[in-house]
Amino acid sequence: MNALTPISYLDALNPAQRRAVTHGVGSLAAAPLLVIAGAGSGKTNTLAHRVAHLLVSGADPRRILLMTFSRRAASEMARRVERIVRKVMGDGAGVLADALSWAGTFHGIGARLLRDCADQLGLDPAFTIHDREDSADQMNLVRHQLGFSKTEARFPTKGTCLAIYSRCVNAELPIEEVLGRSYPWCTAWAAELNTLFAAYVEAKQSQNVLDYDDLLLYWAQAMTDPDIAAAIGARFDHVMVDEYQDTNRLQSSILLALKPDGRGLTVVGDDAQSIYSFRAATVRNILDFPAAFVPPAEIITLDQNYRSTSAILAAANAVIDLASERFTKNLWTDRATGAPPQLVHVRDEADQARFIAETVLQNREAGSILKEQAVLFRASHHSGPLEIELTRRNIPFVKFGGLKFLDSAHIKDLLALLRFVENPRDKVAGFRVLQLLPGVGPNSAQRVLDHVAQAPSPLEALRDAPPPPRAGEDWPDFVAAIEELRTGRPGWPGEIERARRWYEPHLERIHEDAATRQADLVQLEQIAGGYPSRERFLTELTLDPPDATSDQAGVPLLDEDYLILSTIHSAKGQEWKSVFVMNAVDGCIPSDLGTGAKDEIEEERRLLYVAMTRAKDDLHLVVPQRFFTHGQSATGDRHVYANRTRFIPNALLGHFARVAWPLAQASEGRAPLGGPRMDVRAKMRGMWR
Repeated sequence: MNALTPISYLDALNPAQRRAVTHGVGSLAAAPLLVIAGAGSGKTNTLAHRVAHLLVSGADPRRILLMTFSRRAASEMARRVERIVRKVMGDGAGVLADALSWAGTFHGIGARLLRDCADQLGLDPAFTIHDREDSADQMNLVRHQLGFSKTEARFPTKGTCLAIYSRCVNAELPIEEVLGRSYPWCTAWAAELNTLFAAYVEAKQSQNVLDYDDLLLYWAQAMTDPDIAAAIGARFDHVMVDEYQDTNRLQSSILLALKPDGRGLTVVGDDAQSIYSFRAATVRNILDFPAAFVPPAEIITLDQNYRSTSAILAAANAVIDLASERFTKNLWTDRATGAPPQLVHVRDEADQARFIAETVLQNREAGSILKEQAVLFRASHHSGPLEIELTRRNIPFVKFGGLKFLDSAHIKDLLALLRFVENPRDKVAGFRVLQLLPGVGPNSAQRVLDHVAQAPSPLEALRDAPPPPRAGEDWPDFVAAIEELRTGRPGWPGEIERARRWYEPHLERIHEDAATRQADLVQLEQIAGGYPSRERFLTELTLDPPDATSDQAGVPLLDEDYLILSTIHSAKGQEWKSVFVMNAVDGCIPSDLGTGAKDEIEEERRLLYVAMTRAKDDLHLVVPQRFFTHGQSATGDRHVYANRTRFIPNALLGHFARVAWPLAQASEGRAPLGGPRMDVRAKMRGMWR
């Protein structure tokens, strides 16, 4: 036993954090808890301490449900919990932390519960899960079968159809309302889309596949049965949800059905950082949470910021204080030093790029490595001129938001093979893997899949199916590989090695850069070793893919140091010493596509707040005065003038140092920016006197 007293591990917490950690521990009748955790306020540390405090106080780790934004966040939380518990319990901490088996994302937890309760829900527990690209392909197959791909007027693309379907499901809204709000150009197709979605659901069910949205939808539907809801809710004494501001209505309904009286329920989040409405997340969930219970949930606010200087916080507080509705919270810090954030006015996007590049290099010379600096922007294409300037100056950078590791063709091929083995009725997986065989096209693949789908034993039907005429010796090799993998004889993760050996000859035939792609397959095999079975591997990989080469756009860099370029959405949860926010003008922040309704404008305001609160020491908001219009020749000069973002009105200018670049001359008082350097008009008058 460690010499520490039972509560000494809480000494490092501030008073608000400590109240959040100890709330209701040891009481079965404790009120539900809402923790409003401001940016940089130690949210993750507080939640980890709460889990640890429950364990130290005797809670059963197997009866704690912890839902986070990503599986990686859940893993990091478990590591923190173990470190904290180890201070009190010594070596026993690892056993307790390992027993936190119900930690993961909403979708991951949903997949596990659906398999556990499959017999009560009319599901086959061997279902496979489609990722977004597979779901779009499935939607396209149904779209084509219904004849919508050949309509006289242009029918929405497969991606648009899937996005509309997903919004209807996650926002729990009728199709007409979703079309009117977000897809007005598709309103004429409402009846056809309804037909398409019904056929899409039937196709998934006939193939025993679930898509990403089904994991929530089926779970929510299951919770409408009082007995099933009570049984699932009774599994857990404590339910904790991180990033609650990023949940959608479906997730909220699941949570309230799990703990209708709120006992043992804790949600943590920040309404001021709710920026994912494009994923159907709604800020209403966190704003309305306290009133969902009788008596209302207790609210504890974490407002001490450990990240930014007081000057940066004052400016960020002033911006978010103009929000129409929010929980009252003003971040404060003990870091009283620091210069005010700068509003940097430049002539155009080219000057914006030059200013950022030069300042980044100046910071580097002053001791700030490139990785401690980040450039944030509202939309990915905003960084184009900057990328050119950085490349010209040989400044290495990584841009977040590019091609994902699992989106590459060769990785998807191998995963399709494993998914087809797991569920031979999965037509999307089968369609992809069959066409890897030489001589097998869409029609031949479709005939095989139709034959398999109609048989009571899909594997036997595959063995007995007439081979595609041009497949040759590749067909028996394929069937043999499927049969061996299906039996599980190679064991896991040996199965993925067997799958790779079958696939490699096709990889070499299809791709010129086969050697490079083989390295990715080996990496995938290594990743597979971290999962206990094929089913868990396919499920969790689909729901929460690893980073690998993922989040970076462009080729990986050899430089050990590089500048960070990121959209604001991708930057949430991150922090850097110096932050540059590009295009702080109306039309960019807020986006000209995000000003159609009041709630859209409020989310754009929160985006700027999130961007500003990523900065520790230095913050620059860059304001180009003009933008050149697209579609003109290289020598053209057509441009439009831009106004400073509406989220920093004149009343807030006192929180910023106003700078003109390249003059780099700060304004003083309320004089116009930079002030006139000469009176040209007086000189003109003097010429004639």
